[in-house]
Amino acid sequence: MQSSAGKKWMGRTPSEWLSSLPIFSLLLLTLIIGTGEMVHGQLLRLGERMFGDPENQVQYFLLRADPSAPTCEANPDIDALVTKQVADAESAPKSDLDLLFGDVAVDPNEIRASLEAARDQCRERFAVYERVSKAITPEVEVFREVETGFFGIFKFGTENRPLILLIMVAIAAISTTKQFHHISLRPPRTKKDFQVYSLAMLGANLLMTISATYYLKLQYDSGVAVENPLISIIAIALFASLSFISLKDVLKIPAQAEEGGSYGMGLLSIPLYAFMALNAGINFFMDDYIAGLAIYFGQITELSSIFLNLALYLWAGMLLKQTRVVSLFMDILKPWKLPPEIFTWIVLLAAAIPTAYTGASGVFVIAAGAIVYREVLASGARRPFALAATAMSGSLGVVLRPCLLIVVIAALNKEVTTSELYGWGLFVFILTSTIFMLIALLKAEGRVTERAKAKEALPQSLRALVPVSPYIVIVMLVVFGYEYLLDTKLDEFTAPVMLPVIMLFVIIFDKLRGGPTKVGGDTPADKKKNQGLEMAVRSATSETIGHIGALIMLMALSISVGGMIERSGLMSIVPAEMASIWGALTLFMIMMVFIGMVMDPFGAVILVSATVAPIAYSNGIHPVHFWMIVITAFELGYLSPPVALNQLLTRQVVGEAEMDKVADEVKGKPFYYRYERWLLPVYTLFIGLLIVTYGGQALINNADNLKPVSHFLGLDQLRPAVLDQSPAPAAAPAPVAEPAVDPAIDPAADTLLDPALPPADDLLNGEMPAASDPMAAAAPAAPVAAPAAPAGPSPVQLQIEVTEAVSNWAAAWSARDVEGYLSFYSANFELPGALSRSQWESQRRARIANKSNIEVDISNLNIQINGEEATAEFDQAYKADKYSDNVRKTLRLKKEDGRWKILTEQAS
Repeated sequence: MQSSAGKKWMGRTPSEWLSSLPIFSLLLLTLIIGTGEMVHGQLLRLGERMFGDPENQVQYFLLRADPSAPTCEANPDIDALVTKQVADAESAPKSDLDLLFGDVAVDPNEIRASLEAARDQCRERFAVYERVSKAITPEVEVFREVETGFFGIFKFGTENRPLILLIMVAIAAISTTKQFHHISLRPPRTKKDFQVYSLAMLGANLLMTISATYYLKLQYDSGVAVENPLISIIAIALFASLSFISLKDVLKIPAQAEEGGSYGMGLLSIPLYAFMALNAGINFFMDDYIAGLAIYFGQITELSSIFLNLALYLWAGMLLKQTRVVSLFMDILKPWKLPPEIFTWIVLLAAAIPTAYTGASGVFVIAAGAIVYREVLASGARRPFALAATAMSGSLGVVLRPCLLIVVIAALNKEVTTSELYGWGLFVFILTSTIFMLIALLKAEGRVTERAKAKEALPQSLRALVPVSPYIVIVMLVVFGYEYLLDTKLDEFTAPVMLPVIMLFVIIFDKLRGGPTKVGGDTPADKKKNQGLEMAVRSATSETIGHIGALIMLMALSISVGGMIERSGLMSIVPAEMASIWGALTLFMIMMVFIGMVMDPFGAVILVSATVAPIAYSNGIHPVHFWMIVITAFELGYLSPPVALNQLLTRQVVGEAEMDKVADEVKGKPFYYRYERWLLPVYTLFIGLLIVTYGGQALINNADNLKPVSHFLGLDQLRPAVLDQSPAPAAAPAPVAEPAVDPAIDPAADTLLDPALPPADDLLNGEMPAASDPMAAAAPAAPVAAPAAPAGPSPVQLQIEVTEAVSNWAAAWSARDVEGYLSFYSANFELPGALSRSQWESQRRARIANKSNIEVDISNLNIQINGEEATAEFDQAYKADKYSDNVRKTLRLKKEDGRWKILTEQAS
């Protein structure tokens, strides 16, 4: 068996062994990381139910490791010890302090009582040791090997997310560079195109190599221990490898290059990644900020969770592409013979759902763009119209739940919540989709086509629904399985993990099913697509590699461009105070479109959050309204020249041959139809942006007059919260809430009211309700500064860390893992009432141990970061045996020795 180029070893090429298999393993590890917390929590609960022994006070957490025998003396000679300690005390030399206060009599009774207490504690330790040792059966040993082994993998992955991301990006970037798969305005075709392409890539990668090397040197020269030098070393190795590949491409033009071309047109073939690296790098080098590129590139490791989620979204999209699901859903619409414009509008509405779950508009274009283009074209649409629809297929759903971009915005801006953004986002989605339909109908060319009759179309649609129904059932089973087996719902936080799992089950069914899937049989293309399961997953992973390398590298350098813009002082020219809110809206709207043209969404959100957002708030623009403007403007930017990222992705998925057909089709047509693929998306989102910007402010100004209309139409639940709030940038002070329980009352006294209920402080986990803090509610947000030098975790990473800490705390409580639960409390935790730490811990141990089942669910989590401290507010649903309650809880946490620990805990 050979492993040379062009030969296969065990059925795989060398590139598959060196790229596809490692990326597949890393994606699976990322899935384990994402599901590890929920799976491990269920394993702990299962261990407690299977092996816990409440009668003997043996909990599963005590069985997770072999106990150590106590070293104390269980049967000491108390009389001898008392005599010895009395003699030692009397013969001990007197200190100056003893002489100052006089002789203190030695009390043998106190010494005896102390020794007897120590003996009793020792005997209890031996009793626990014997009970635990007896409870560790072979079944327990097998189960705990599984549980602790899984926890080890999960712990390793969680602690090494940045390293996993960087290795994944390195492998993908090398593969992408070798295959000339980077995103550019047009792919290289001629020899001169490839020369310009390779020279630009060589310059960009050399700049990145120099910057990464210089940055590592700065870290070592600083005299401070480098926290994780492996990250910088891998970055240096990555860019050195990319430089070598680019140098090889400069010296040897690929065989597929065509003759001719021009260097001027070749400039359009320069990858956007290289263009951004060259511009930002030269700017940083001229500013004597040589490490700048490496520092800003390193931001992806601080946002590793987000980019790993993006990789999972890409993988889910590529798995979807390997199935016939989208084609089968299209077959449901075909019998109606709808006008192309209406058919396309319905397709865009349907596409908004997967777009919202993939979290980025480009991911859906990559995954399903080719199918959307083909089906819209088959409905009788013009090729430019089909291209416009394909480019827009990933744009309308970014404002819907559970889009990842909304989560990032809410994490970086405490002035908004995901619920508020999703609330108004629904209206923006309805608005932009309606505008698209109206423009499409107005620009429809006169066609006379036969329309289907309902009595003929409906039976055909129902028959076409039959092949789709198993896929719907599979999706529902996976979602319900997560909800009932792992107590996890599909939302914006769990979607990155659940979607690949759903798609894996779908693709397993799709490939094992075999045979025709359509009424009347499959086409040859459908039969070709119905390849084996292993080949389908391998193909999906291989495609994912190219997109990870192209997209994440582009996003990383987009962050560098954001740093360049910030350091240039361009944002400082924005007036801090403006005379008119309408003028401020206009200025910010134009700025956001420009930023959307040159930056990826995540990098742009970080830049805007740190620089522009605080100015917008201070000028009276409501935060929710501002971010709706930002998102709509970004999507307009992604579809507008000169870059138009979604248009570039559309070009990639439909292929250059189809683009040539488009060019031939539009020759001699009026201006609009020649440039329809550009103009239709721009018209749609530009009109939508104007309405969102100015119409949104008009709605806020007239919010009181609109309330009766919303109530009459029954839209109170859909009404965005922003319409019911004052447009002032700061919230009005809230009245101080009266304590629900008088702290002076003995916490145990409430059991006299109803002996069946647990004590009140158990309902609140031992803490008393807190009065609301009006000053905290009105405190303005501090701008988040992007790092210009090596810095600690980013705000998003801190938000993720605190979210994980709160989730793990609730999971430990639910699992009745007392030691794990107590480990989340700081040594400086403010204890309730007059309890000592030991008394409070004993109380918590007893109240958790005497419950046979505990469930703690948290929702509506809102986190605020303030330096080394954080505040987490959430709704807590507590169930224990037959008792349940719901409270609003606030935790104040502080990072101690690398872990977030609880300082205060209050419920109201």
